[in-house]
Amino acid sequence: MMSAPESNSGTGPVIRDGHGKIDVDCVPDVIQWFLDHDERIAIIRHPRVEEVFQWKQELSRAEGEEVFFFNRAEDRLAIGIIQALAENSTETELHVWISQLLNALEAAVHANEALTESHHLNLDDATSVLKEAEKISSLPERQQFLLNCWIEALCTAEARALGWFYKEFYGLPYQPTPANAG
Repeated sequence: MMSAPESNSGTGPVIRDGHGKIDVDCVPDVIQWFLDHDERIAIIRHPRVEEVFQWKQELSRAEGEEVFFFNRAEDRLAIGIIQALAENSTETELHVWISQLLNALEAAVHANEALTESHHLNLDDATSVLKEAEKISSLPERQQFLLNCWIEALCTAEARALGWFYKEFYGLPYQPTPANAG
């Protein structure tokens, strides 16, 4: 297991402005460190993840969605992390955002486990997620499966990076709020 970057390990310190807002100028170096050294974040570079990401981009384009199109999945991840930090600049806001990512990840995992089992998919040996997903005859189910594949990769990587930032900013590791807390 890879350890997260330390402030003195070449990633540079996390910087805040005079109002306590995160200085996003330091964030790209930390993201790059993670892409180069942390397998849970570097998964975003895997060819099968890239294939699903490009499929998602094409689906968005075909459906006329007004979204920014990225060249690579890792570019989408980096911008997502930067935006999440900029838009969730308090401990509470970042905690809520990480919790939302983990909830989306859990939902995607459970949905895909069910589809994988019911359609006898073998993703471990598949060279192409898109080709393996063709075993799902229903187009809406296939699209949902592929979207969930993307959500799994993206939320895993983003939550991992944001969890590190959370610890760096607030001095304690992110801990999910118990369901019965209120």
